[in-house]
Amino acid sequence: MNKVKIAGRNVFPIGLGTWSMGDKAYKFEQEVEAIRVGLDNGVQVIDTAEMYGDGNAERLVAHAIKPYNREELFLISKVLPSNASKKQLPISIENSLKRLNTDYLDLYLLHWKGNIPIEETIEALEKVKSQGKIKSWGVSNLDVDDIEKIMQLPDGIKCATNQVRYNLGDRGIEFDLVPMMNKLEMPLIAYAPVARGDSFGTNLTKQKVLNEIADKHHSDRFQVLLAWCIRNGQTIAIPQSSNTAHVLDNVKAAKIQLTQQDLEQLDSIYPKPSMKQPLALW
Repeated sequence: MNKVKIAGRNVFPIGLGTWSMGDKAYKFEQEVEAIRVGLDNGVQVIDTAEMYGDGNAERLVAHAIKPYNREELFLISKVLPSNASKKQLPISIENSLKRLNTDYLDLYLLHWKGNIPIEETIEALEKVKSQGKIKSWGVSNLDVDDIEKIMQLPDGIKCATNQVRYNLGDRGIEFDLVPMMNKLEMPLIAYAPVARGDSFGTNLTKQKVLNEIADKHHSDRFQVLLAWCIRNGQTIAIPQSSNTAHVLDNVKAAKIQLTQQDLEQLDSIYPKPSMKQPLALW
């Protein structure tokens, strides 16, 4: 298992997503326990956003991380595109910090591209970074042309990552976005790395080969999908689960080393893209 270097830190390659978490009071303690099980077993990265439950996910994370050393964690949150202006972004980061009960974020992302010029957003991000409120910044759901534009800006090279949807059934970014990010030494953060429990219609878990590979590695199908996602040492996968057993299984997936034969077999079912494809979203 190789750690991934992001924003000057080396972190465990599997993190914790929090989309849809924190909204239901009856699930609160279960969700807190799920996060803590991950942290107790080596996870450092927790990914959240001001949009998730209108801040409820951030509040949940704040409660879950209370017993832990803040400096050992890697907290990510995201600003809505409508809040990514010079005027509004400082307000959004303050609100996120209050909900998370922390003095700083390790990484702050633009959630997706909106109507506010990226130049203005970067200026606002750099300002809150200079104030110590964030350690680094990046983007999410942006494609090649957007990254190219960012790289042409004065502070563009400081963009630490791009978080996009990526799993065995959604490989379109391997045609152009992944090679570009590799060239820039920009790690990828993959959301929906197991296709949200295989709910995207690509029938990943019905594939006989996937089951055979899982059996060979004494694992389950979702662990193989996670192992595939982080196989290159330049990707952080952020599966989301409120189930402590599933979280523990996700963490253990980092120990699975897929062989070249495994990868070729998976390629034969879900081949690498041969042309540009639209960026998969949500």
